[in-house]
Amino acid sequence: MKTETDLGGLQDVVIRCRKCPRLVTYLQEVCRHKPKRYRDWEYWSKPLPSFGDPDARVLIVGLAPAAQGGNRTGRMFTGDRSGEWLFNALHQFGFANQPNSACSDDDFRLDDCYITATIRCAPPKNKPLPEEIENCRPYFLEEIDLLKNAQVIVSLGQIAFTQTLRSLRLKGYDVPPLAFGHGRIYKVYGGQAHSGLRTIDLITTYHPSQQNTQTGKLTRSMFHKIFKMVKSRLEVDS
Repeated sequence: MKTETDLGGLQDVVIRCRKCPRLVTYLQEVCRHKPKRYRDWEYWSKPLPSFGDPDARVLIVGLAPAAQGGNRTGRMFTGDRSGEWLFNALHQFGFANQPNSACSDDDFRLDDCYITATIRCAPPKNKPLPEEIENCRPYFLEEIDLLKNAQVIVSLGQIAFTQTLRSLRLKGYDVPPLAFGHGRIYKVYGGQAHSGLRTIDLITTYHPSQQNTQTGKLTRSMFHKIFKMVKSRLEVDS
């Protein structure tokens, strides 16, 4: 993959990506079979770019776009229930200018925060194949380099956690075997700052999916505690 010098150039590459035939076909099917409530929408139906503050100290890693959420609106976590939880928390803790976003052309903005995902296309049943994850990995690896101020990574769910660990190892970070669990914090050491590596605080949380939020596995207070931890880590490192 061609090396891009900025995040905007990288996202242009992401949007044009067609590496995964299964996902390309699925996005077309989703667009052809819209729910009635979205029949007037012109679906994005392409790989989703990541977004946020390029100088962010906080990087949030999700799993994949939702078929009727980001895949419809053209922005990660925008227009779905998971996004409602995430954006509400980000707004409450000062990382977003408003508590929700329903479309990609509203005035929603992130401050000191950047959002990306393990894969950039909505997968069938929200389950990407291993080869699809690997096809998308180079984009995340380059984001790690380009987001030079990132100090804290929040992984939403076990898959995002596992793949973040793998990507950090590939970038040369010293990452021992770590166990996933809600509200855990790990310090990952990356060597000399001039080499592009730095020390990262990795914070884990259950994904704010309806499967977790409607069953009570993840509550608002549990989720907000994660961002209290984020703020605490930034204060320590400032």
